[in-house]
Amino acid sequence: MRGNGVGGERRGIVDARSAVLNRAKEAAVAFVHLQFSDILGLTKTVAIPISQLERALAGEIMFDAASIEGFVRMEESDMFLLPDPETFAVFPWTAAEGATGRLICDICLADGSPFAGCARTRLKVVLAEAEAAGFHPSVGAEPEFFLLPLDAHGRPRREVDDRAGYFDQGPIGAGDLARQEMVGALDQMGLAVETAHHEAAPGQHEIDFAAAPALRAADNIATFRLVVRTIAMRHQLHATFMPKPFFGRNGSGLHLHHALMREGKDAFAGEGGLSQEARSFVAGLLSHMRGLTAITNPLVNSYKRLIMGYEAPAHISWSDGSKSPLLRVSHTHRGLAQLELRSPDPTCNPYLALAVCLKAGLAGIREHLEPPPPLTQSPQRMNAAELRELGVERLPGSLREALDHLRQDGLVREALGEHIYRHFLEAKEIEWEVYERQVNDWEVDQYLETF
Repeated sequence: MRGNGVGGERRGIVDARSAVLNRAKEAAVAFVHLQFSDILGLTKTVAIPISQLERALAGEIMFDAASIEGFVRMEESDMFLLPDPETFAVFPWTAAEGATGRLICDICLADGSPFAGCARTRLKVVLAEAEAAGFHPSVGAEPEFFLLPLDAHGRPRREVDDRAGYFDQGPIGAGDLARQEMVGALDQMGLAVETAHHEAAPGQHEIDFAAAPALRAADNIATFRLVVRTIAMRHQLHATFMPKPFFGRNGSGLHLHHALMREGKDAFAGEGGLSQEARSFVAGLLSHMRGLTAITNPLVNSYKRLIMGYEAPAHISWSDGSKSPLLRVSHTHRGLAQLELRSPDPTCNPYLALAVCLKAGLAGIREHLEPPPPLTQSPQRMNAAELRELGVERLPGSLREALDHLRQDGLVREALGEHIYRHFLEAKEIEWEVYERQVNDWEVDQYLETF
């Protein structure tokens, strides 16, 4: 008997939209936020009253994209939002005031075709390539952030309200209470939080998510940032995902745990260790690491974190044991093999970051690449001569260097698509040029009175 084909797919879409309408009615939703990401990964929102939800689900809500970073010219600015019904959730903090729901959207042109600058669509393109090869990627995420007190004008102060360290639980402070509420809100919105704890630096926190299908994992990271910022504000705190807000302290990372399934089985697990697919995935990631780092670490400040001495990786290496290399093998409680990439930071566009990482790993599998030998000791404990002898290269040391490597990597460019590649590069080149012209406090303190 033949499948339902187009008719069955159409019925599935109708059923999914009906389910959203019913859930919105049950939750007494008054407004819905239609969310999407710009090329830099910032969440944008178009709010609609509940009366317009049915039109929104049909992709009939138009918006002007002319002023959004890296989107389009003024003469071609009208675009449409196509919500993903599976992303519907209600913001828990709005229930008392009249509930507000949210839907994450893809961006389409007036003719219904996908917009080339939609980061979520780019990830879907890479995932379609994975599925065509028989693979189903999933990703777990470990984002870190700082909570800072606000001054009398509501601006964040560059100080913290605790002196705690890794896993510490001292007297319960504002940050601990805020983090607890964040976890509760994320759980109510359907995100699978595994653990949450204080991180190594004072004022630093981490919330860890269970592995989810890659598209949903990217949605979860985008949702996490919005929820954390919102809950922090309700506690008179500011949440920052800035990779290195404090000199001499650990920075904030976004560790990504990649897993791959094929025919319902762990494609990374092999007899006595890793499968050949896992080894080739490692090789693909490592070989394109310099080219994709501008995407996973997109700020000038990102490269103040990727230095020796603060747990973040600075070199391109992997290990099946040590926690300090760039890429390490880990295992879930069910024994599934995962490849933990430790260099990304939480300011990246999660859709683009996952797209370029998966594209690189899948290319390694397709090309049957072999990785270099895994390191048996931490790169943090090796000197420059030892690293050179082993052929261990350094990650880019600045955004400028990372952009140069991005230009030279055709595979990463292909993963991004020409539109996103061109506009991302242009925006980041401007950011670097503006940074280079600045005179910072260190320069003034170092030179003003001496020379």
